[in-house]
Amino acid sequence: MYASTLQAELIKATHRHLSRARPLLLGHGRQLPEVRISFSQRGRSAGQMRIDAKGHPEIRYNLGMATLQSQEFLREVVPHEVAHLVTWLQHGDRARPHGAEWQSVMRYFGIETPRRCHDFKMDESIRQQRRWAYHCNCREHTLSTTRHNRAQRGTRYHCDACGAQLKPVTPN
Repeated sequence: MYASTLQAELIKATHRHLSRARPLLLGHGRQLPEVRISFSQRGRSAGQMRIDAKGHPEIRYNLGMATLQSQEFLREVVPHEVAHLVTWLQHGDRARPHGAEWQSVMRYFGIETPRRCHDFKMDESIRQQRRWAYHCNCREHTLSTTRHNRAQRGTRYHCDACGAQLKPVTPN
């Protein structure tokens, strides 16, 4: 499928899911806002729903990934991202990103077993983030470059098992 044809299909499928979600929003006294759809998502992420600084929603798709498996992408990623928007409109920041509320919207869209992550084929040229070694009281952890940089700027990460703060592993 050509990229322009696929973009049109993704836009059409997104609007179809948004239309299907109207009754869910009306039940919460909400209306569907104008949603920007773009194809600027890169890397290993298939899609993203985000709210810009002015409070306008945007759904971003990874066109490179969608090109490799267009039907699966249309079937799984479009409802996934629209469900994030619907959940945010219904519950705001009170709902967890892939929590019960999001799963409920996914089931409404006909996805019986909602999944947080995808297993799509990816272009092998996509660069991966470096991993950084950190440790706590009970084991070693790996942090992505993004989290490592945040930790260097003062964000504290803790082990889920022992609760200790993660510290960088110092090379010998």
